[in-house]
Amino acid sequence: MSAGFDKLYGIHSQSLALQHQRLQQVAANIANADTPNYRAKDIDFKTALQQAAGTTDAQPLQRTHGRHLNIAGVAAPASTPAVERESSQPSLDGNSVELHREQAAFADAALRYRASLQFAQGRLSTLMSALKGQ
Repeated sequence: MSAGFDKLYGIHSQSLALQHQRLQQVAANIANADTPNYRAKDIDFKTALQQAAGTTDAQPLQRTHGRHLNIAGVAAPASTPAVERESSQPSLDGNSVELHREQAAFADAALRYRASLQFAQGRLSTLMSALKGQ
């Protein structure tokens, strides 16, 4: 069933799952803005998407069971390791979260998530129109 979604949505199914992971990571950074010694992290989206699409030398994603699917019905990419984000203004308590930077990253990730969602919705609308014969 996942192969059908991959054919229908193309790279957008992996992009949505990766953007979701990135939104969660940035939200965790914002939530820990006052936690001493917390290091801000982010996901290298470009590298993660290339790995999910199978365009790098990384191991391809594997399904361990034919019915293991995420909520959206597509196979989710493996959890992408977060990389530590460098701080431009180090704080005395060792926290590297810069709230303005995290808010901008969250807005960027949300916008990209919405764009991928609209692309996927457009593909589905096109398919529905073709099935209806309009």
